[in-house]
Amino acid sequence: MSDLLHNWEKKAAARQKDYRNFLEKADRPAQRNRILDQLPDLHEEAFRRIDCLQCANCCKRYSPRFKTPDIKRIARHLQLKESDFIERYLRLDEEGDYVVKSTPCPFLGSDNRCGIYDVRPSDCERFPYTDEDVLVKRPALTQKNSSFCPIVYFVLENLMK
Repeated sequence: MSDLLHNWEKKAAARQKDYRNFLEKADRPAQRNRILDQLPDLHEEAFRRIDCLQCANCCKRYSPRFKTPDIKRIARHLQLKESDFIERYLRLDEEGDYVVKSTPCPFLGSDNRCGIYDVRPSDCERFPYTDEDVLVKRPALTQKNSSFCPIVYFVLENLMK
């Protein structure tokens, strides 16, 4: 692992104010375009260098939103009624979104693999949003994600160089 990723959690915690400042400025048109141009390459590089299965912090510490299409698809896959799936696995959060009742995610296996990977929620499929404009459009989310996802940390650190 590179020096950049050594002790990344401690470094990310110390850089939260820097990330906030950077992300606040990142939504200006010229800055946003510069960032968006860099994202595809940084995203790919991060995924080449970091093995999500060695981490799985997203599944251990975070719950995606389960939107209606996700609930329908996953319930069908698990051969459950949608209401039974919701009752067994989900709760409504403060924002009115369905999220898992507890962490780690009940679908996370001991090998850090997802038991419903092929039908996982769209939030899981898109996470950590390092190849999308979500990175700059939702700075609070990006900053939060940097505290538990080494890929977000890696991308932010390289964008700030």
